[in-house]
Amino acid sequence: MNAFRSHAGKCLQLANSGIRSYSSSSTMSSDARPVLYSYFSSSCSWRVRIALGLKNIPYDIRPTSLIKPDETYCYTNEYREVNPMQQVPALKIDGQTLCDSVVIMHYLDETRPQNPLLPQDPLKRAKVREIVEIICSGIQPLQNRIVLEHLGKEASMAWAQHWISRGFRGLERVLAASSGKYCVGDEISMADCCLVPQVFNARRYKVNLEAFPKIVELDQRLATNEVFLACHPHRQPDCPAKLANK
Repeated sequence: MNAFRSHAGKCLQLANSGIRSYSSSSTMSSDARPVLYSYFSSSCSWRVRIALGLKNIPYDIRPTSLIKPDETYCYTNEYREVNPMQQVPALKIDGQTLCDSVVIMHYLDETRPQNPLLPQDPLKRAKVREIVEIICSGIQPLQNRIVLEHLGKEASMAWAQHWISRGFRGLERVLAASSGKYCVGDEISMADCCLVPQVFNARRYKVNLEAFPKIVELDQRLATNEVFLACHPHRQPDCPAKLANK
């Protein structure tokens, strides 16, 4: 079934995606497709959806909510058995479960080398990893949902804006030197898988992006890519109806 289904009942046909929605009553198919535990607006889940799409890997998606009191809430005992950290994403693949987006992307690249996420050139590979670490270690964790919830509603917006802006000031300089059409040269890489979700977060927290023209340019170019479009949070099966396909 090549479709995402929103809560509003609308379907986006994805001719070549191989993606299926996976409910709690579903069982894995006989071909043992990977199962991705994902939350629609999770930037970490989004990275993995993009990577799977770029590599044309068919998979089932198991919506896993970060918000109470959804029945798929990640802080259930059932989900703790899947991911001891009770975070998303988690990917069941090859009889194992992997629970970190960067680890998952590296595993996919090492075991499914088609459409590589890392360049062959050692320096370019290092630059991709550098950008991935800037985003995934130096920016996103500081504005992650659990951090903002701990800070409280009044302080969380200013906190997120501060740390995303600080990280983007460094990232803008790195991308100005490394980018071509995409983050590193002219081929889509793991760095691009991480950039687009982080820019979405920046807009979500109302970060002023005028000072980051290279980041905006790359994000706008990637936003037209079919895989990135199909993996967008508003096109996921667990996206609320008021946001679906917007």
